[in-house]
Amino acid sequence: MRAILGNGWRTRLFAATKHYNHEGGISTPFIAHWPARIKTGGQFRNQPGHLIDIMATCVELAGAKYPKQFEGRAILPMEGKSLVPAFKNKAMERDALFWEHEGNTAIRRGDWKLVRLGREGPWELYDLKTDRTELHNVAGAQPGQSKGFDGTVGNLG
Repeated sequence: MRAILGNGWRTRLFAATKHYNHEGGISTPFIAHWPARIKTGGQFRNQPGHLIDIMATCVELAGAKYPKQFEGRAILPMEGKSLVPAFKNKAMERDALFWEHEGNTAIRRGDWKLVRLGREGPWELYDLKTDRTELHNVAGAQPGQSKGFDGTVGNLG
């Protein structure tokens, strides 16, 4: 168990709390109920998703096309991926998820996740397939996996 000082000492199954990017701070269930489209109700999916995926999901389900401009001005492209494959229990294809919250940064590629506490903290590496609770930082033991993030990490500062 890991304990992090926040609102008093706490221990829990997952590392950290809501201020941090470890699983204890970000792992939240998403419940989708739509019997007309989701035929396999009452089942769990263990794929990672992100808030940015909601827009892509709505656009796909509506049969809409995301615009490149609005009122003559270019707009940023959608960043998320549709959750519809997960509703059908199929894999969602994505290269990586990137996020930052109050200086705490994380990158997830498949089952591998890099996490940094604060802007100057060292990067921690976790294999979420075998260590979902992020109790075993394998950055030193898995330098090959850490190197797979090198170009990405260099761009994050």
